[in-house]
Amino acid sequence: MGDVRRVLRQLLVAALLAAAIVVCLRLGWWQLQRYHSPGGSLQNLGYTLQWPTFALFAIFMVWRLRKLERERRERPPAEPPPPQARAPAARPAGTHDDEPDDELAAYNRYLAQLNALSNAPSNAPPNAKEQHSGH
Repeated sequence: MGDVRRVLRQLLVAALLAAAIVVCLRLGWWQLQRYHSPGGSLQNLGYTLQWPTFALFAIFMVWRLRKLERERRERPPAEPPPPQARAPAARPAGTHDDEPDDELAAYNRYLAQLNALSNAPSNAPPNAKEQHSGH
């Protein structure tokens, strides 16, 4: 069953590649005809060169994908790595939990004040919150 699917997929890829090549070359030919027409410009000439490049890129991609697939099939399956115990995350140098941090404590007090102000009753004067925040 796997071989049948692979063959069908290869046929589908080949058909899509052939269609892409035909479309790209036809568009390149159309742009060349537009270039030679009275209203043609250098932009049409650029597209004349660009469309066959797209066809070559499609050929390259199919070749590359088939090569990678072949290499993947030929490579023996890798053994899973042995499970390793996870080490605790490293702490930045110079940080100690047992040392007091005055700046952090002041910031936490400030946040507590803001929280208390935001939870103040709604019957407080309208400017009460703004007066405490320093504005």
